[in-house]
Amino acid sequence: MTDDQKHHPHGRDEDRDRDDDRDHEDDRGRGNGKGHDKTITIIVNGREKTVTERELSADDLVKLAFENPPTGEFICFTITYRRGMGNKPEGTLEEGETVKVKKGMIFNVTATDKS
Repeated sequence: MTDDQKHHPHGRDEDRDRDDDRDHEDDRGRGNGKGHDKTITIIVNGREKTVTERELSADDLVKLAFENPPTGEFICFTITYRRGMGNKPEGTLEEGETVKVKKGMIFNVTATDKS
């Protein structure tokens, strides 16, 4: 029995939330010490996507959401997310902003024509 288990009779339950935030990559690439090939699986517009970056921009998410993103003078994108990191688990991403990603995070990206 570890010291943590002695102090917490149910094991390390309160550590699960912290572990969840740390669990933003899967098992591939662990142990190499460099972190270059670690992948994170996220959901974008209902489709599973795998990324290697821990932080994505609004532009990155548009590219993941659309093979050929709509273009035009009046096109804008709305990006919402949920299941995010601890201090901001959900929100809206504006053009030029970035968000830290974690495994299982869900993004919805929609294009709007404001003409």
